[in-house]
Amino acid sequence: MSTHTERSREPAIRVQNIEKSYKELHVLKGVEFEVARGSIFALLGSNGAGKTTVVKILSTLLKADAGSASVNGFDVATQAGDVRESISLTGQFAAVDEVLTGRENLVLVARLRHLNNPGRIADDLLARFSLTEAGGRKAATYSGGMRRRLDIAMSLIGNPPVIFLDEPTTGLDPEARIEVWDAVKELAQGGTTVLLTTQYLDEAEQLADRIAILHQGRIIVNDTLAELRKLLPPAEIEYVEKQPSLEDVFFAVVGSDGAVGTSRTANGVGPSNTTSNDAAGADK
Repeated sequence: MSTHTERSREPAIRVQNIEKSYKELHVLKGVEFEVARGSIFALLGSNGAGKTTVVKILSTLLKADAGSASVNGFDVATQAGDVRESISLTGQFAAVDEVLTGRENLVLVARLRHLNNPGRIADDLLARFSLTEAGGRKAATYSGGMRRRLDIAMSLIGNPPVIFLDEPTTGLDPEARIEVWDAVKELAQGGTTVLLTTQYLDEAEQLADRIAILHQGRIIVNDTLAELRKLLPPAEIEYVEKQPSLEDVFFAVVGSDGAVGTSRTANGVGPSNTTSNDAAGADK
């Protein structure tokens, strides 16, 4: 069996017992997870949970103190060059040149990657992300959602098999967030593996095939949304059943006081999930 075939059968990302500290601050305390190829994996946690630190280690920008990790079959510590050729990283803020047009931004990146036909690559990506009409305009005139879509398009130049999106919708309005969500879904449909960090529960719920909750330096839950919902008691059904949201699961697992396993819902009461007679009547 060839090395390439063996690599293609491995998880796109494998993290084993990663630890990282900044002096006395222990940010990661034995983080472990795997990401299947062609899937969207959401790393969910509050500010300061260590999500960006995980991404920096996986993208070779930071060295772990202990543990190991591989991306696309390459060890992030000993094969950093191969890892960097396999990935693209989109940070919390769009890294576009506002003086250039959208098309010029894409052409520039394609040329920096020494690719043939940069103009055709740019035009194809503009069409893919519904930016063709805006391609001749300066990026400074773009809305937040358009700028973020252009940023993601730039990160796809060279067809990296793995892409890291570190809180891609931070600061965007609801409409722009939906635009970015659609773009992320399209990435996975095209076979790209996406590791998405977010503090927005609805974002993970909308996008992810699998969700891991990072809390106080550890992965405390890692499963599909359907399995995470089973962590809560069954819904009491009177007229209409409302499935527990990921927000309910998050607070049930993390707890309001930070203690893992405290059972509560987002509003601090048990998940009765019932409707009133008036509400039920209105639905008839």
